[in-house]
Formats: sequence, structure tokens, C-alpha cells
Amino acid sequence: MEKVDTSARADRADLFDPAVLASMGHIEIVARWVVDGFLSGLHRSPRKGFSVEFAEFRPYQPGDDLRYVDWKIAARADRWVVKQFEEETNLRATLVLDVSRSMAWRGAPQRLTKLAYAERLTAALALLLLRQRDAVGLVRVDDAVRTVVVPRARWTQWRRIVRALDDPGGGRASRVADGLTRASRMVRRPGMVVLLSDLLTDIEPVGAAIRTLAAAGHDITVLHVMDPGERDLAQAGEALYVDPESDEEVPATVADVRDAYRATVEEAIGEWRDVCARAGARYETVMTDTPFGVPLRRAFSGR
Repeated sequence: MEKVDTSARADRADLFDPAVLASMGHIEIVARWVVDGFLSGLHRSPRKGFSVEFAEFRPYQPGDDLRYVDWKIAARADRWVVKQFEEETNLRATLVLDVSRSMAWRGAPQRLTKLAYAERLTAALALLLLRQRDAVGLVRVDDAVRTVVVPRARWTQWRRIVRALDDPGGGRASRVADGLTRASRMVRRPGMVVLLSDLLTDIEPVGAAIRTLAAAGHDITVLHVMDPGERDLAQAGEALYVDPESDEEVPATVADVRDAYRATVEEAIGEWRDVCARAGARYETVMTDTPFGVPLRRAFSGR
């Protein structure tokens, strides 16, 4: 578990409670707040691992972050330049987002649904990549590939991705493997692929797709989005459990199945972790009550 600096919460949106932050604005606004807070935290940290090692100056271009303009040079020489960092790599990245019906679930009304959480995290990831001058694209998938935004490094790409995140989804099945296959066609040379899903799908086709991406040299991160109640089964009494993708109903007394349920969930998490590890992909579970800055740091830890 990553330690969060609670002293920074007052001015670090990436460390806010995600549901509270989401209630304060649209996806686009929340993503900007999260990324600003995340980058601010990196610059404060003595361990600067992401786009913070100064390399050289380059001419200012429209859309550049004004925080990186060297104002002394602008005042002295009437020339606008920005600081360029070692990690500006012209990476091509594709974000694969599961928008199937199971992602619309939440275990408590005060939390975001898995989909709402993943959408905001996707937007923050996209903005972070674009600010780094990398090309980023998006694939949204449920029982079919719903959206394809081809990777681009232009600032107009941000608007395309935000608009795509507003599109409907919610198909019954979760054909994540198809989304990963589509991503592999969009990132021809070795690049980056990030999957955001609750992984309530068959493991074999997804594992095969991950292995194919890894064999092509891509950097792969799997963010397993879960609601805390989904992992712990904290309810009590009798309940009727309904599969949102098949509508299958199973009545059960929680006390009778809690231990077996928890063991099954941990076994599934272990299987996903092993599949990703064998393919050379990073795997992280992400709870929907976790501040957005935590999975952002995990997703970019290898960069």
C-alpha cells in the first residue's frame, strides 16, 4: 500500500477523495486538477522520476504548460522558451477502457461507480501524456469496440478523448481482449498500452492479447479497478446477488459465503497478477476510494 502525504491534501487534488473531487466538476475539469496536483507533487518530491530532469530549452509552442516557460529569458531576450525534460520521448500510447455493464456498479452510494472512477483516471492519464508531448489514443470496449481514437500528440486530441468518454457504453459482455487487439494495431512501434477494467471476463483471451502486445515490445500496465465492497463483501444478512452482464440471480446468506467469496476474489487477483507477470506487464489493483494520484504514480512508475 502506497503511503499518501496527508499534509498535502489541502492543495493536491490528486490526493482528494475521488468521489468528492468528482462532484466538483466535469471529467475534463477534474482531470486537469488531478494532473496539476500530481505534477506539483513530483516537483516537491526529492525523488523526481517523471518529466522533471532538465535537459535543455526549446522554443515555446501553443499549448505548452506556461509553468515551464523560462520568464527570465523571455524578459531579457524577448524570446519564449520552455524547459524540456529527459522524459519527453514522443511515446505512442493507447488507453483501453472497459465500459461494460459490470463497471457501472458501486458498493456504497458515497463512492463512484467503477466506470466513473476509471473514466476520470483515463482522462488524467491522457492529459498527463499529452502534456509530456506524447501521442495518446483511446479504445472503449464492452461487448464490442465502442470507440477508437487514434493516438495523436496534438492538443485537439484532448477534446476528442473527453468527448469520447461522454459516449454511452454498458454492453452486457466485456470483450477486453478485442480492445487490446485493436490497441496493438494502433501502436505499431513499441509504445505504451494501459488497460483499465474490472476484469470480470475470461482470463485466457486477455492473457493471450497481453502476451502478443508484450512480444511486440509494448510497455503494458493493467489497472484492475475494484470497489472495496466487491473485494471484502462487507454486507450482512441475506442478499440477492445479480450478475449485471448476464442477469443471473443467486440468493445467499452473506455470513455463509463471505470466507469462500474472499478466497475466490484473492485467487482471481492472484491469477491476473501471475498472467501479467509472466507476460512482463505491470498489474495493480485500484480501489475506487483511492485518490487518483496513487494509480497515476503506479502507472508511470516504470517511466
